[in-house]
Amino acid sequence: MIDRLIDGIIEKQNPTVVGLDPRLEIMPQFIKEKYFNEYGKTPKAVGKIFFAFNKGIIDNIYDIVPAVKPQIAMYERYGHEGVQCYIETNEYAKSKGLIVIGDIKRGDITSTAQAYAEGHIGEVKIENRYYNIYNQDAITLSPYLGFDSIEPYIKYCKEYDKGLFILVKTSNPNSGEIQDLETKEGKLYEKIGELVSRWGKALMGKHGYSQIGAVVGATHPKQAKALRNIMPDTYFLVPGYGAQGAKAEDLKGCFNEDGLGAIINSSRGIIAAYLKESNKPKFSEKDFALAAREAAIHMRDDLQKNLF
Repeated sequence: MIDRLIDGIIEKQNPTVVGLDPRLEIMPQFIKEKYFNEYGKTPKAVGKIFFAFNKGIIDNIYDIVPAVKPQIAMYERYGHEGVQCYIETNEYAKSKGLIVIGDIKRGDITSTAQAYAEGHIGEVKIENRYYNIYNQDAITLSPYLGFDSIEPYIKYCKEYDKGLFILVKTSNPNSGEIQDLETKEGKLYEKIGELVSRWGKALMGKHGYSQIGAVVGATHPKQAKALRNIMPDTYFLVPGYGAQGAKAEDLKGCFNEDGLGAIINSSRGIIAAYLKESNKPKFSEKDFALAAREAAIHMRDDLQKNLF
C-alpha cells in the first residue's frame, strides 16, 4: 500500500489526501431535496445524499490527488444505511484509482482486534467463501492497548498489501493532556513514535518507507519535527491543514529531505469549499464539486510552493 500511495503522490506531484467527511449541513440543497422527496427524511435518504455528494467530489478530484480519507463516524451514526454509503464510497473511489484510507481509529484487545482486522483490511470467511467488506487500502488505529492490539492487523498488511496509520501526536487542542506526558524515556508521544517505527521495520516498501505509518497533527509543528527525526522511515498522515489552522509552512518538519514522508489531509476546506463567502459569487451550490476541485488545486499549489 505505501508504495502505491507514494507512486500516486509522485505521479500527481501532490501529497494531499481529501477527507470525505459529509455532514447534512454542508450538503447542497438540491441534492437533499431530491432524496428527501424520494425516501422521506430518513437514514436511507441521508445515505443516498452522502453518496451523490461524495461521487461528485471524487469525479472532480481523482486526477489531481492520490488518496481520499472517509471518516467512518460520519456514516455510522446513520446506521446500516450510512455504513452502506461508506462502503459504496470506498468502492467508487477505488474504481477511480484512488487510495482509500479508512479513518476508523480502532483499538481493542487481541480477539476484537482480529475481528476488526479481518473486516477492515483482510477478508471475512463465510464457510468456504471470502469477502472484502470495506475496500480500504489503509486504516487508522489507536495504540493505547499496546502491540497485542496492533499485531492482528500486521498479518493482513503483509497478505493483502494494506497499511496502517497509528495515532502518535494528534491535531486536537487537548492532545497534550495525555500525549505530552513525561515518561522516563521522554514524552509519551515520542515513546509511541519509537514503538510505531519499530513495529514497521518488517514491512518496508521499495521507496524505503514502512506500511505502518503514523498520524501526526500539523497543528504541532515542533513535535512533528521531533517525530520526523525519531521515525525517518515512517510515513505521516497529517491532519490539521486549513480549517484547523495549520499552514503549509508548518508542515516542513513532517517531510524528509527526499520530499516524501507525509500526506496532508484536508476535509472541510475542500469538500465544503462552495460554502466559503469568497466562493459564493463564483460557485452556486450545483457547482459544489467544481469548487472542491479548485480548492484541491489551490492546496496542491500551496504545498508545492511552500514545501519543495
